[in-house]
Amino acid sequence: MITAASFDETDRRIVLATQSGLPLEPQPYHAVARQVGIPPEEVMARMARMLETGVIRRIGAVPNHYALGYRANGMTVWDVPDERVDELGERVGALEFVSHCYHRPRHLPDWPYNFFAMVHGRDRGEVEEQVREIAGLIGDADRGHEILYSTRILKKTGLRIGS
Repeated sequence: MITAASFDETDRRIVLATQSGLPLEPQPYHAVARQVGIPPEEVMARMARMLETGVIRRIGAVPNHYALGYRANGMTVWDVPDERVDELGERVGALEFVSHCYHRPRHLPDWPYNFFAMVHGRDRGEVEEQVREIAGLIGDADRGHEILYSTRILKKTGLRIGS
């Protein structure tokens, strides 16, 4: 586990160099290494350690779905039995058109939904087809669902630390 004592200035410089994204070049870790002033192997080892210990939650691409031609983005919300959320989450999350899914608390009586899955389509018809596929996968555990469509793009960023 990384403690405050083991998160050193070099780790901080790596986080600062990568928090807005990895450089878009063939060897991004080499570019970070040049910026931080250490070998690329050390950058990769330190990032792996920070990922393993939870200092970094994930390393991954954050696509701009609109730029890729996906104009309909729908957060699907489902009322399913709480004891089936983990099982259904594994199955629904494995679908190629689902970017993420998660369990959230219900807020009865107004909000009965406890399972969310984000889907992306080129148009609303494609999203509705995907929702039918999810509904078929969920089967009789589906006690009701809705699609909440995005109406505008918000900038997605994670926690930022200052220099």
